Amino acid sequence: MSGTATGLHGELFVDREMATLFEDRAALQGMLDFEAALARAQATARVVTEPVATAIANECRAEFYDIAAIGKSATLAGNPAIPLVKALTARVAARDPEAAKWVHFGTTSQDVIDSGHAQQYRAAQSLLLGRMARLAAALASLARAHRDTPMIGRTFLQHAVPIPFGVKAAQWLDPLVTFHDHCQIWGQPAHQFGGAAGTLASLGDKAAATLAVFIGTMPSIGAAKTPWHTQRSDIALLACQLGILTGHLGKIALDVALMAQTEIGELAEPEAPGKGGSSAMPHKRNPVLCTLILAASKRTPGLVATMLAAMPQEHERAIGGWHAEWPTMRELYLTAGSALFQTLTLIEGLQVFPDAMRRNLDLTNGLVMAERVSLALAASLGRDKAHHLLEQASRTCVAQARHLREVLADDPAIAGALDAAALDALFDPATYRGASDAIIDRILARYEAESEHMSSHG
Repeated sequence: MSGTATGLHGELFVDREMATLFEDRAALQGMLDFEAALARAQATARVVTEPVATAIANECRAEFYDIAAIGKSATLAGNPAIPLVKALTARVAARDPEAAKWVHFGTTSQDVIDSGHAQQYRAAQSLLLGRMARLAAALASLARAHRDTPMIGRTFLQHAVPIPFGVKAAQWLDPLVTFHDHCQIWGQPAHQFGGAAGTLASLGDKAAATLAVFIGTMPSIGAAKTPWHTQRSDIALLACQLGILTGHLGKIALDVALMAQTEIGELAEPEAPGKGGSSAMPHKRNPVLCTLILAASKRTPGLVATMLAAMPQEHERAIGGWHAEWPTMRELYLTAGSALFQTLTLIEGLQVFPDAMRRNLDLTNGLVMAERVSLALAASLGRDKAHHLLEQASRTCVAQARHLREVLADDPAIAGALDAAALDALFDPATYRGASDAIIDRILARYEAESEHMSSHG
């Protein structure tokens, strides 16, 4: 279902751009690119001649091969590299029988498959980072635009104290900057070249030289300096990053969906013809983008768990653990890519309603400012007495359905400590900011320091 962007589900779970990167032809080309790079590296290291390397590289084009036939043979062989190498060897032999002897020389199926996958993962990573740069820019704009827009902060789904909406937007932004940094450090899928058991023994005294040349042969991706046949920590870490990214996107979607509820109405998804309708209720405007993002965030933990479960791999070649990675990483990229695509659409077109935010701030008749007043009273009455007086006043406020400001003004003990002007100032939610500006500024500063680097992936 989720492996295609066509058919009954359209682009609900996979977007076309990401799906294209994981088509069978792209996977096949990645493996063939490895074989061509290997031949070039071996020519440089003088394992084979330049004409041999050229003869092999000339046949490394995916359109030359029957994917269905390779797939049918892969079912018996245990992986698609074995029938692909046979097909590649046959094509080279038809033109240069001597060169055919050197196809796939010194390497193994895992080198081919892991390297082909690494090429796909790197392309997918680039697409993710480009989308992330756009999303980060949209969130930064949101944080700047609503730095001074007061709304109610909610803890345990209940009204807590006022916060600026800009703080919430900035905190949506912050993990994206962190994720981008981590991708630059750890999220770099790479080719590998280890041969039968990771030592390149078949290349004899040319092994080290060939490996050194191979490492620099694919500058767009690069190769690991040592084989990672059964050392899977890097790819597991990559899976965890994708799970964390999708989980954070789910947090954004959940916040938006809750704030878009009919009774709250502080945010709304972008409008579009035919979007968010109900088959039964014509008046409905369902948060479909949030729904799809949250669906993705609920699917990724199981995929990440599979990648972690696949880490203990037997000796120098795994039984099952390696195979389990192939569809799992593909699904992780497709799912994370779709969630990021949907989140970008959501935030770039997000509708914000400051009047509704202010209305909701006033729902509890000023009770959300009780903490602030209590702290102000503590300076003259002491913390315990101030807290006690505000507890009593809050009960009266609820019982009599009166505004807390009025109740406090009628209390001589409080009125003696705080005059009318002071009470008015204390009940202005826009000025109860604490470190809000510092938080927003720090997150925006981090973003701005990275923005040029992030935008380079767009």
